[in-house]
Amino acid sequence: MQITFGHFFSLTRWNVIVLETTEVLEKEGLKITDAVVLMDREQGGRATLPDTHPLSARLLKITADKKTILCVSADVIHSEELLEIADALGPLICVLKTHVDILQDFTADVASSLKGLAIKHNFLIFEDCKFADIGNTIKHQYEGSLYRISSWAHTIKAYALPGPGVLQGLGAAGKPLGQGCLLIAQMSSQGSLATGDYTQAVVKMAEDHIYFVFGFINVSKISEKPGLVHMTPGVQILSGGDGLGQQYSSPEDVICTKGSDIIIVGRGILASSDQLRAAEEYRTAGWQAYLKNSHRPANEIFYCKIAI
Repeated sequence: MQITFGHFFSLTRWNVIVLETTEVLEKEGLKITDAVVLMDREQGGRATLPDTHPLSARLLKITADKKTILCVSADVIHSEELLEIADALGPLICVLKTHVDILQDFTADVASSLKGLAIKHNFLIFEDCKFADIGNTIKHQYEGSLYRISSWAHTIKAYALPGPGVLQGLGAAGKPLGQGCLLIAQMSSQGSLATGDYTQAVVKMAEDHIYFVFGFINVSKISEKPGLVHMTPGVQILSGGDGLGQQYSSPEDVICTKGSDIIIVGRGILASSDQLRAAEEYRTAGWQAYLKNSHRPANEIFYCKIAI
């Protein structure tokens, strides 16, 4: 028996609707075997699909499978602590953000262990080395040096200030390996200059280089381009600041009001006396906001194959 029905939803929310529909049908005793999404957003249709970065789809699948939109920012100075965080919190996250240039004891074995934990717990590794130089220089920084970042990090982030050469250099090293890049479009720090015309220029650069760029570091949603993911730092359950310029927003505000896709949480979890419990609280808060914010513009159809 096959049942066909329509749902309307945003590209970045399709996984939520599939889950909602599956739960309803399974309660009626039906077994779900496949889900197929057909969409035409009148933004190039089929022609745009080959240009969408595979990491976008991979990240969305992880969020659906694990019911989490949580990225943990593991800015620690010892490798052992980094690996402990990755292993303990791995089941609750979709992305682990590292900062290896502040590690005091980084080795190639640490990178290898991180890759193994990413496979074990099904998350992406996001290295927070901020690239901002001419293409040739950052290509060497990315694929060489002590850290050899391109060999183990699924994604990095870069500033657009140097111009498109920054993406050409990074892409030359990372694209053949299936890696991607996030562009810094906005920042959560007080007085940030990443606003207005700069932000719009970043959006255009990302949309022109979607073969390697798959999203943004942002405060609020800035692009309607299918496949570009919005990731927001500076998230805490209680909004406020740290006295050093950081401005915090709650998960619900980031997802429901500002339209982002992924919450990035650092001190809200790492500074807790019970990191596992704190991570679960953020995972739950983020996912509930994600479900609440699910919206359904009437231009996409979801088909579900039912077997009984």
